[in-house]
Amino acid sequence: MIEIRVLASGSTGNCYVLDDGQAPLLLEAGIRFPLIQQGLNFGVSGLAGCLVTHLHSDHSKSVKKLMEAGVDVYMSQPTAEALKLSGHRLHEISEGQLFNVGSWAVKAFAVEHDAEGALGFFMASRGETVLYITDSGYVRQRFSGVNYLLIEANFDEDIIRENVASGEVDRMVKRRTYANHMSLQRVASFLHANDLSALREVHLLHLSEKNSSADDFKLAVQRITGCPVYIA
Repeated sequence: MIEIRVLASGSTGNCYVLDDGQAPLLLEAGIRFPLIQQGLNFGVSGLAGCLVTHLHSDHSKSVKKLMEAGVDVYMSQPTAEALKLSGHRLHEISEGQLFNVGSWAVKAFAVEHDAEGALGFFMASRGETVLYITDSGYVRQRFSGVNYLLIEANFDEDIIRENVASGEVDRMVKRRTYANHMSLQRVASFLHANDLSALREVHLLHLSEKNSSADDFKLAVQRITGCPVYIA
């Protein structure tokens, strides 16, 4: 059974640990390196590697520190170039590519975000699968056989409209949010469009402080999936 640990989720930083009982895999490095060390009980050197979706600091802040600590990092070429990374610990990957990270088999796919080369990841280890999607306006791909889903549910379309009407949220912020992040309604559409027969857990990520409701999001996704739902 894969253990999923959330070290941080949201606009101030994102970092997740997938532990298959062999070598943990890190998703994102968007928090300070000491916090990553603490979250791993100072076992950074035992990581299989770190997957980074895109260049924004809340996903990539400590990539260089990880590399200096001997951890292999995986990201698209545009992300690596934007972060000015090089060296043998850097592995540049592309949309559609299949690759191995320790005991993990990983496939990268493109997502819709305002960062060139942004990716999502479908991962498998020891007969179990994890799908990771964050910072994406919507998802074109379809998936089956997913056991664990980690997906962004950033905002509720009704809540953000009310916040714009009240002046709490700027219209430009709303437009950027719609273009680059997943709403609860889009998550629901994604769930309905995919095969959920093997799904065991859903983890909702990157909820907006102003434009979401954790309790309502959890209940809505539980109704669709019939699975345990966790709010990161």
